Amino acid sequence: MPPAPRGVPQIEVTFDIDANGIVHVSAKDTATGATQSMTITGGSSLSKDDIDRMVRDAEAHADDDRRRREEAEVRNNADGLVYSTEKLLTDQADSFQGDEKANVEAALAEVKSALEGTDTAAIKAATEKLLGASQSFSQRLYEEAAKASTTSAPTSASTTEDDESIVDAEIVDEK
Repeated sequence: MPPAPRGVPQIEVTFDIDANGIVHVSAKDTATGATQSMTITGGSSLSKDDIDRMVRDAEAHADDDRRRREEAEVRNNADGLVYSTEKLLTDQADSFQGDEKANVEAALAEVKSALEGTDTAAIKAATEKLLGASQSFSQRLYEEAAKASTTSAPTSASTTEDDESIVDAEIVDEK
């Protein structure tokens, strides 16, 4: 699969486990349609006792796994927001007004600082603050772009000489 910029690729991954414990993994790039797959076979089978023990261990650690998953999602979301905000700061550097840039940069620094620690609540709070600061700027940019496109769009008179020569007709094919 070809390399792509961060956040651009859309990949569908499927895992298929058959009755013999063989795992078939395939990945499809939705943009190009390119597919890669592999098969994972087990070298030995597990006894019933081993399987039961593993299931009990999984159930015992389910809450810890959920907590770790949430931490990973919060970190990944924050990291993605940091990346997109830094890109916004460089791409739209001349579009900031007043203290917008300072607010976004301060919130960005707060998220980066929170990401250095392990406090998920602090990362969430800093991410929300950065999201609010960058969204207010982005919203203003979109509103300005919408105003510019509506004011620059050509307006046509309701009746012109060309419109008077247009005839609306319907063709009927009789057999």
